[in-house]
Amino acid sequence: MAARNPGCSFDSAWLDNVYINLPAIKRRADTLSTRRTVKKQWQAAWLLKAVTCIDLTTLSGDDTPANTARLCYKAKHPIREDLLKAVGMENSGITTGCVCVYPSRVAECVKFLKEAGGPDIHVASVATGFPSGQYPLKTRLEECRQVVATGALEVDVVINRHYALTGNWKGVYNEVRQMREACGEAHLKTILAVGELGSMINVYKASMACMMAGADFIKTSTGKEAVNATLPVGLVMTRAIREYYKRTGYKVGFKPAGGIRSAKDACTWLSLMKEELGVEWMQPLLFRIGASSLLGDIERQLFHHVTGRYAAAHELPLA
Repeated sequence: MAARNPGCSFDSAWLDNVYINLPAIKRRADTLSTRRTVKKQWQAAWLLKAVTCIDLTTLSGDDTPANTARLCYKAKHPIREDLLKAVGMENSGITTGCVCVYPSRVAECVKFLKEAGGPDIHVASVATGFPSGQYPLKTRLEECRQVVATGALEVDVVINRHYALTGNWKGVYNEVRQMREACGEAHLKTILAVGELGSMINVYKASMACMMAGADFIKTSTGKEAVNATLPVGLVMTRAIREYYKRTGYKVGFKPAGGIRSAKDACTWLSLMKEELGVEWMQPLLFRIGASSLLGDIERQLFHHVTGRYAAAHELPLA
């Protein structure tokens, strides 16, 4: 297992003279999105890999214990057993990477996962005034402590977009550093809300500031912005991760979130990780996909691979 990123002292020189060649980034992203995808048994293998990297998420105002119980059962049993058996993976122990919920749902998710036979599946909680972050720092830090105390092993925090938009990168660093301390042993995933940062240069600098502060993951979006995870943004963020690794020797994870709904999308994001960061980053310790509906399409595609037809709605009742 890779050592956690401890962070380092803030160094403004890492953020100086940053230049993003946007047309080149877009051309590179186009090569990922337009190429032919993997087929047949190789596609099935890639889709099962994607399942293990999903943060199965519900972040709705009408969430109830019934919703989260269903979510936790699906996290433990993401793919129908007969489909896994058909591809020889019935004993593989495939689960999703974690479940991701609001703070008030954390304790019940810990309970439901234990009842479902998946106590090792992590519970992640959003925090720090998600999704806006427009709350006093004191209350945002206390929220981190509370979700960890109730059982969250991963905490998805939102950065201060005001600081990012005004170029106060030391301010971003200082707040994330305190959030890392408040989370203790729980892994910290920092949400940049890329659709609200204004430029790719800000995306790169926000990524670097969060990693210097000790983030275990950098995450694109809350899923509540008008623009969420896009391949050009993913390229900028993964290249920031690569640069940080070259400078420090520590691996930081990446989580695209928001708008990733199809099995093809999942394979494209896995391709990006493989080509930009290497096979090691295709594991749930370093790559997650934040999604609520993606798993349904992946299971549907696996059903088609096994049976030659697409499933009716009632045949995948928990999708």
